[in-house]
Amino acid sequence: MAESTFKRSARKKLLWLATLIVLLAALIGAAPSLFGEKGASFTPQLALDLQGGTSMILKPVYQVGTSGSPEQLQQAVEIIRQRIDSTGVSEAQITTSGDSAIIVSVPGNTSTALEDLVSQSARMVFRPVLVASSGATATVATKGKPSTPIATSSASPTNPSDLNNVDAATQASYEQLVCSKDFKITGNPVDSKPLVTCNRDMTEKYILGPVEVDGTEISDAQANTETVGQVSTNNWLVNLTFKSKGSTQFADTTTRLFGLSDPRNRFAVTLDGLVVTAPKVDGVISGGQAQITGTFTQQEATSLADQLKYGSLPIQFQVDNTEKVSATLGVASLNAGLLAGLIGLILVVIYSLFQYRALAAVTMGSLVVAAVLTYLVICYLSWRSGYRLSLAGVAGLIVAIGITVDSFIVYFERVRDELRDGRALSGAVEAGWKRAIRTITVSDGVSLLAAITLYLLTVGNVRGFAFTLLITTLIDLIVVLLFTHPLLQLISGNRFFLSGSKWSGFDSKTLTTGGYVGRGKFREPENTAKAKKSANEVAKRQTIAERKSAGQEGTK
Repeated sequence: MAESTFKRSARKKLLWLATLIVLLAALIGAAPSLFGEKGASFTPQLALDLQGGTSMILKPVYQVGTSGSPEQLQQAVEIIRQRIDSTGVSEAQITTSGDSAIIVSVPGNTSTALEDLVSQSARMVFRPVLVASSGATATVATKGKPSTPIATSSASPTNPSDLNNVDAATQASYEQLVCSKDFKITGNPVDSKPLVTCNRDMTEKYILGPVEVDGTEISDAQANTETVGQVSTNNWLVNLTFKSKGSTQFADTTTRLFGLSDPRNRFAVTLDGLVVTAPKVDGVISGGQAQITGTFTQQEATSLADQLKYGSLPIQFQVDNTEKVSATLGVASLNAGLLAGLIGLILVVIYSLFQYRALAAVTMGSLVVAAVLTYLVICYLSWRSGYRLSLAGVAGLIVAIGITVDSFIVYFERVRDELRDGRALSGAVEAGWKRAIRTITVSDGVSLLAAITLYLLTVGNVRGFAFTLLITTLIDLIVVLLFTHPLLQLISGNRFFLSGSKWSGFDSKTLTTGGYVGRGKFREPENTAKAKKSANEVAKRQTIAERKSAGQEGTK
């Protein structure tokens, strides 16, 4: 009855494993046709060293009479790395070239959006709207009255929304401004002065008051769809969370704007001087939560959220040069690495055949299942997360062969120990499993801890190695639990393995060769002069527990 229960449990585990493999394969294969998902493929994406890609040289743009510092360049490197990682492009290389440039190398072909993402300073500020118009004449609307020309005044402004912020030069600049695709903000706008600018679509121009809230006061930014009641719409927006100081500043700003007339009841969110959105204030916004709304697509909302979330570049950059990067060296190294992995795999198979005979089939079957699972997971991550397989990742896959085989050896030897103790094969498989799973779990736990530590504390190729090691270690646990153990449960009832054949790997004569009979015990030799000498040696090799046990039996 117990054996039948074991077999049913084994078949159920194998079925779960087969279901997992089929679901992964079906999800990747059917994604393009069923979900319209691009990038889903049974060919994993490759990193820069294996595929080649594009290298961009970013040159800093300074105002006249100013210069940057090495610390600012290094800070920019970290921000650019975070921005690229947020787009799903992994295994990118970002380095400085002296104190004069930053070199960004990414796998595959770059897009204009990616170039903008890495080069824009993305400084975000909140300014009150003083004047807004889609026409060519500068006007300001007063509630209940027709539009009239802006009246400049020599009086000092009392707050950022005061029209006295607009002097004659600002008004003239506004009147002459024509919003077009060629319009750009030159230099860095002064926070304490009004700003004449356009929105990003070049459909409206503004005079904005001094800065009231800086973008550095944003603690988080997330792109989401707008929710009306309990229903999620297709309108994309960006949810902002302010820090403590920014929350107070924003509440004070919206308190003042709420009582003003259009367009002065609006605040503008500017990104690099251009207005992203300029919504009206419908109430006092307190609590540190706000939303940026507009006609965003998902990509635009996500890109804006990423730029704001990962901070502003300390220096403004422009793309100075873009060129293709070859993968010749990486491909040669890959071929050498794959050859080394193949040789290692062949040696593992030879060792398994010599040491475990027919049980080597279980080893090879487990390696095949682990390889299939690993390949599908890498393809899935390439599709969903932008993961790219690098040369360091391939090294992680080769190391995984040793981790997987080590788990099998631990299990097989525990089963053999139980057989030496006189257990039947089916009982030895279960008793050996209880002892082996603890060792396997601890061993894989150490590998997981090492992989997580490397991933969190390193960048670049080392991170790729750590991530691959993390994946393969988890897959090793899955394979041992859902394939190796169930398969041994099933073959434990097979006549060939029950026969004790020397080719089965469970030959009782082979298992006791040399005097070792398992768990630190030794066979006592026959009663001869030579045997007595050997018996003394046996006694010396006994563990403390065995000596105590022997002493207790002698006193009975």
